[in-house]
Amino acid sequence: MSLENTSKQRIDEIAEAQKAYFASGATLEYEFRREQLLRLKKALQEWHKPLCDALWQDLHKSEQEAILTETSIVAGEVKKHLKNLKSWMRTERRSTPLKMMPSRSRIISEPLGQSLIIAPWNYPVQLLLNPLVGAISAGCTALLKPSPYVPKVSKVIEQMIRATFDERYVAVVQGNREVNQQLLEHRFDIIFFTGSPSLGRKVMEAASKNLTPVVLELGGKSPCIVDVGTDIELAARRIAWGKTLNAGQTCIAPDYLLIHTSLQEQFTTAFRKALRKLHGKDVRQSKHFVRMVNSKAFDRVASYLNDGRAVIGGNTDREELYIEPTLLADVQADAPVMQEEIFGPVLPMLPFSTTEEAVKFVTEREKPLALYYFGRKSEAWRVLRHTSSGGACINDTIMHIANENLPFGGVGNSGMGSYHGRLSFDAFSHRRAVVSTPKWIDLPFRYMPYKMFSLVKKLL
Repeated sequence: MSLENTSKQRIDEIAEAQKAYFASGATLEYEFRREQLLRLKKALQEWHKPLCDALWQDLHKSEQEAILTETSIVAGEVKKHLKNLKSWMRTERRSTPLKMMPSRSRIISEPLGQSLIIAPWNYPVQLLLNPLVGAISAGCTALLKPSPYVPKVSKVIEQMIRATFDERYVAVVQGNREVNQQLLEHRFDIIFFTGSPSLGRKVMEAASKNLTPVVLELGGKSPCIVDVGTDIELAARRIAWGKTLNAGQTCIAPDYLLIHTSLQEQFTTAFRKALRKLHGKDVRQSKHFVRMVNSKAFDRVASYLNDGRAVIGGNTDREELYIEPTLLADVQADAPVMQEEIFGPVLPMLPFSTTEEAVKFVTEREKPLALYYFGRKSEAWRVLRHTSSGGACINDTIMHIANENLPFGGVGNSGMGSYHGRLSFDAFSHRRAVVSTPKWIDLPFRYMPYKMFSLVKKLL
């Protein structure tokens, strides 16, 4: 199945209609926003089976994994926003210094306006609809662009959105990078993009022409450090889960393993055992192991198998787009597998002798979206102080994304801006400073020719 590109004329029509709809003020009131969140909540329930079926057809993603990593996260975000929207919209008081008395100071959150949300294929439901929750609660309109690489999911989402919202408010357009380019030629009030750093640069370049603010959720090579003092069985199990979730096609998957030299053999044994518990003797037969999204992705990731010695796994089937979870040893730091984000179930293993050596290896490279450390907590906090990443877990992987009370976002090459919970509302809002000054008194000190300025200086 392939998706037909939405025509430029159709894109222009939707963009103009959403511009007029936002200008009408229809999206501003609390009751309207709440009603739209409730509509999305109901749609997630009604379209649960079609979404799960499509995820299976496009990615071989089981219903359990679809719930765990896609629909439940969006549903939790909707629930959080419904509970807190009224308080988030409320005008916030701020203290006013003596020099400005008797004025009063406030902050109001106003919607930025028209939003464009471009999502990738790896978590096509979560990464498109989670930002939409923020756009709705902030009072913006939203033009959604799902990925063409998961055509069945993208089509179901389009049908769900069309059945749920007025297209002047929320609409879906389909197509390839040519459509992305046409979208980026329009002037939006905010662009929310999830994808690779290379595409993120193109989005930011296009946005700069109109000084459009962007939220860029990108990726990078997220290191996983396994140090002395860890529970090796637990570490292996949690790393195996984090690396094989969605077949490693996760922006915060452990990308490479830095392991203390004394732990390599023990970890390899524990990792093999963990994979068998997760996926059985034959991973290919596991209903919970996702396939590569297409042949291009398969060929790229499969080529990395030549960059080391497969101590676990290494089997592939191009026709089925299957790559067995693979642990690579004897990997050089300058090998191709260590240059770009892997985005697949191949885990290169590089030894280190001291924690300082591991920290140096991480800091010499681009800042990653996530960092995982397994070892003593005291040492973990020292590692975190001397490194930088979008997010981090101590003795775990992936789970920081599951807490909607924590910001999710990158830093440096791995992105800018963050969202989830209140931060999703803020991402699509402008926090506007307001000073209200009464008319009953008008102190003369601020006016030229600045009489009694010696007194005024003391107040400044």
